[in-house]
Amino acid sequence: MDNFAAPARPIVERMTQAALAEPGRAVAFQGAPGANSHIAALEAFPTGLPLPCFSFEDAIDAVREERADRAMIPIENSLHGRVADIHFLLPESGLVIIGEHFLPIRYALMGIGTRAGVRQAMSHPQALGQCRHWLKAQGIAPLSYPDTAGAAAVVADAKDPALAALAPPGAAPLYGLTVFDSDVADADHNMTRFVVLARNAPSLRDHGPYMTTFVFEVKNIPAALYKALGGFATNGVNMTKLESYQRGGSFAATEFYADIVGRPGDAPVDRALDELKFHTKSMRVLGTYPQARARPE
Repeated sequence: MDNFAAPARPIVERMTQAALAEPGRAVAFQGAPGANSHIAALEAFPTGLPLPCFSFEDAIDAVREERADRAMIPIENSLHGRVADIHFLLPESGLVIIGEHFLPIRYALMGIGTRAGVRQAMSHPQALGQCRHWLKAQGIAPLSYPDTAGAAAVVADAKDPALAALAPPGAAPLYGLTVFDSDVADADHNMTRFVVLARNAPSLRDHGPYMTTFVFEVKNIPAALYKALGGFATNGVNMTKLESYQRGGSFAATEFYADIVGRPGDAPVDRALDELKFHTKSMRVLGTYPQARARPE
């Protein structure tokens, strides 16, 4: 609780107490009240009780420790790419992906005093990256903070007219700030994809369409990735995402995070995954879940 800026703490306290009273309805999210993850949790689960957590690890722990039924975690943004550390946290979490949600992202510049006095803008690194061209054009220096709405609370607490926040517009009234500029992202198509995490995977419906997310490590031999992925092409399975990341400091063992259209139990998917397992050191499915947005088969 003390990690949040003072203006956010009473709101966090009220939301936390409500969620703890009914953990079966609680949806953990990273950030202060008013953050994009908070908005996504409300959209995806209108009857849920959002539970603010200071870090992604805290949100995951809330589900693991049964203080929340699920967690809403951002995984990638259309302008700024993947969210840092998520590819490490998801496989280690012990949780499964049970859903996804797409949220259009809108940022506002907010603060105290007047717009003319603003010299710095505080926000999450993802938000700063999504607005970097706008900030540069305005002559405003970026200042990193772990959370967008949390930055708004810090600005409210600092009472410095030279310091503003980049946050969702709804954060301004929560923390008594004035909106100076709206829709300041570098592109109108700014969209963040969230995944929903839970302790156990629910039973899947008989009909789809579905997505399946998995991680794998290739063998350290020539053409390992080419051979590992060949089964998806030959079986007509659409891979919509493939990202590499390094674990440890050796730069020798590359791991991959992937999304495909379909689910285990579909014959083409089963054949492709069997071929993947044959050509990799390890493979683990992180979740199979209904599509929130259509992808081509």
